[in-house]
Amino acid sequence: MFILRNEYPRPHFRRDNWLSLNGIWEFEFDDAHSGEDRGIHNGNVKLNREINVPFTYQYAESGIGEREHHDTLWYRRSFRYDQSQGNVILGFNASDYVTTVWVNGIYVGSHQGGFSPFTFDITRHVKTGNNYIVIKCYDPLDPTIPRGKQSWLNDPFSCWYVPNSGIWQSVWLDFVGEDSIDDFSITPDIDTNSFSGEIKLRNSLADVIEIKVLYENRLVKRQMFSTDGRYTRYTVNLMEANFVDEITYWAPEHPNLFYVDISLYKDNALLDTVHTRFGMRKISVLDGQILLNNKPLYQRLILDQGYWKNSGLTPPSVDAIRRDVELTKEMGFNGARKHQKFEDPYYYYYADELGLLTWCEMPSSYNFNSDEISYVTREWQEIVNTAKKFSSIITYVPVNESWGIRKVLTSGEQQNFARSLYYLTKSLDKSRLVSTNDGWENISDSDILAIHDYASLGAELGAKYNDFTYNEGFQTFRRVLANGNEYMGQPVLLTEFGGVMFERDQNNGNWGYNSAAKSDEEFLERLKELVDGIYNADFRGFCYTQLTDVQQEVNGLLDDMHNPKLDPANIKDILDKK
Repeated sequence: MFILRNEYPRPHFRRDNWLSLNGIWEFEFDDAHSGEDRGIHNGNVKLNREINVPFTYQYAESGIGEREHHDTLWYRRSFRYDQSQGNVILGFNASDYVTTVWVNGIYVGSHQGGFSPFTFDITRHVKTGNNYIVIKCYDPLDPTIPRGKQSWLNDPFSCWYVPNSGIWQSVWLDFVGEDSIDDFSITPDIDTNSFSGEIKLRNSLADVIEIKVLYENRLVKRQMFSTDGRYTRYTVNLMEANFVDEITYWAPEHPNLFYVDISLYKDNALLDTVHTRFGMRKISVLDGQILLNNKPLYQRLILDQGYWKNSGLTPPSVDAIRRDVELTKEMGFNGARKHQKFEDPYYYYYADELGLLTWCEMPSSYNFNSDEISYVTREWQEIVNTAKKFSSIITYVPVNESWGIRKVLTSGEQQNFARSLYYLTKSLDKSRLVSTNDGWENISDSDILAIHDYASLGAELGAKYNDFTYNEGFQTFRRVLANGNEYMGQPVLLTEFGGVMFERDQNNGNWGYNSAAKSDEEFLERLKELVDGIYNADFRGFCYTQLTDVQQEVNGLLDDMHNPKLDPANIKDILDKK
């Protein structure tokens, strides 16, 4: 029985006319790299296996579940088209790593990057009736390319896991007019009660853009303006909903959302409409504190790697995604640090809707060289351009624990790369915070000083960081700041700690970051001691490791099927002491 992901795949960028391409595709491994020679790309060669897209061949939900590495994969399927459907946009939420597309034997384009979404206009290549799409994915075991927690040895080791190769998020078709919205941004400003951004057209044919804004199903603004070529910048001013209290702001306690329709017209004819939404909220830093909507914010985050036992990086359903958000809040966390993964868009969509702060992190590569710089920079730009559409995302993490810049402590070259990612991120989105190298060997150019410390005793944490000299200090075995960098008064957060496993899970080489708890009672007592120690130190927030078990790493509050190991209310009681 196959799981079918048949929901609209891009909820933050939604159109009314579309076709899901998820489900059964023909599939084939190409270890000899002979696919083009055999004419697979022409679309008339039947492949020798089947796969359930968007699940990857390494995991059971794909219908294959084979762990042996294959670097070249082919996919093939057909779809019906009629000219009355208009122009056709082919979309991918994620495919790892180099994805090349042919439609009816005609080369459409190629995309490099395993975590960022991308689209192709295939209008010129489709015909009335039956059409064939052929996709080739090339995903080598190469530590130079951004891969996050996917092992580059194929077999799992330490805290790196079985890879996900090829298409691993949804694929679909959008049907639009002769021009369409290629991209857009919305940046709220609570200080002026407005929002602004940029709208990018695909073909530069539309002459008018209309923006409609609704709040609680009531139209609050309708604004039309002429286009400025392919890129049009705009600002929309909103009237205060209440002249005494700010009742429309977005926050975890009240995740209010404005709903927006963006439409394109040419000579008064409608060409395209995109449905989206945003929260009116502001994240900022002042005097060593993080502020949400100009008020102090203490972050209680959970580290969430977004793996599922039978489907790896691919969530099995939107209901499973929503349940993760709900459980995170039920346990008393007000946010999640999505670790080494740009998540399925439904995760951030439900975080927006249900009120959960999120951090967005660049999946790491692990071999510093000129290609790594190019690969990371390009893909990070694509990720940020999508991430900034979600109000729940308040912090970006371009580098984690010096991965990919292992000599950043002393290397000016690697420090400059990290610094360049900070300023690149700020140029793409100035409205959010950046933790440049999260964990240790921090760079001065960062909005946050982030520390990872898996101390086993809460009193040890409290005593250590209550009177701590950040410029010379070590978190445990690495310097908090890279050489030549200084603490500039940023908010300090403990962005990884805990990692306590249960003794009952300690088998077959499974492990956690801390000694095993013998019972639920012992676990809760140790968690309380750790959290009390953190609350007694001068941190502005923390991130507990972690939400779920992931393969050999079994220190989750949920198991690898995302079921709670303890009553969420007991964890919430501990966290709510602050």
